[in-house]
Amino acid sequence: MPRRRANRHARLVLEDTFFDYRLPEHLIAQEPAEVRDESRLLVVNRASGEIQHQRFRDLPELLSPGDLVVLNDTRVLPARLIGRREKTGGKWEGLFLRQTPEGLWEMLAQTRGHPEIGETIVLEPGPLKLTLRGRSGGHWLAEPSSSATVFEILGQAGHIPLPPYIRKGKESEEDRERYQTVFAERDGSIAAPTAGLHFTSGLLERLRFRGIATAKVTLHVGLGTFEPIKVEDPTQHPMHAEWGEVTAETVAAIRECHANGNRVIAIGTTVTRALESAAAKGELAPWKGETRIFIHPPYRFRSINGLVTNFHLPRTTLLMLVSAFAGSDLIRRAYEEAIRHEYRFFSYGDAMLIR
Repeated sequence: MPRRRANRHARLVLEDTFFDYRLPEHLIAQEPAEVRDESRLLVVNRASGEIQHQRFRDLPELLSPGDLVVLNDTRVLPARLIGRREKTGGKWEGLFLRQTPEGLWEMLAQTRGHPEIGETIVLEPGPLKLTLRGRSGGHWLAEPSSSATVFEILGQAGHIPLPPYIRKGKESEEDRERYQTVFAERDGSIAAPTAGLHFTSGLLERLRFRGIATAKVTLHVGLGTFEPIKVEDPTQHPMHAEWGEVTAETVAAIRECHANGNRVIAIGTTVTRALESAAAKGELAPWKGETRIFIHPPYRFRSINGLVTNFHLPRTTLLMLVSAFAGSDLIRRAYEEAIRHEYRFFSYGDAMLIR
């Protein structure tokens, strides 16, 4: 009996959610736009259902004086590591996830064969090494040979962790700059908050000139951001924890914006998740810590009035969040329109303004 109830609930959620779609492979962006704010912008009006085609550089004119744009200031770590097993010489590749309280590195790793606890990995270009000390939750725990900080070691030996659908994860020199936002400040993500990649310093200045303020939150994007939902009931998808912070200053700016009858525009699903985590008790308040918030229909948003977001992978929690904000039917139409007009999808792709 409980299984039948769960299955029925799963069907209801899926029926009310834009959850899956087919995307022609050539629409997956492999390179960023030549100029950040020259990317295309699909503008979706929640009240009227109208859909318009613009450029991202038009954003200041699409918002109103007094509106508040909220940005995620996280910086992507060069978390991808390449090396070889000292014992066999076999190629090894790893992804740094976090540092444990004991100082070990929790990592994803792949190599041929079955590494043993105690083995040493020699990182390229050297001389840094990692010693495998154990496993936790399916991840490796490794001890670095250097006493330097995580950021120093990754800065020396790490690579930008591009998602696998971009050139099969192989970075170029350009990615070091273009897979970061121009306002990135706080190291901690293993993936970019991609809606922010479209901003330039000039565009931020035009927002200020038009009387549109900006505020910042932090949400360090984690391993689960691209993970598809595989369980039958999507509401039971296990969310990975991500660390975030919403400061008192940002809370005050949002309250003032709302008090004046203006709109708060979240730049990306990461900003949305940070703000909704800060409002989890019913009212927006300063917040810092880990969140596993999963936003899906039905959901009442407490903090935002608009959302800028890239086009998301099928069967992901991010697509469910966007569906919760704008409604399943409207988002389905928007994605169909974007595919018909050959918008570029995913991390290096084009964007959508939902207002």
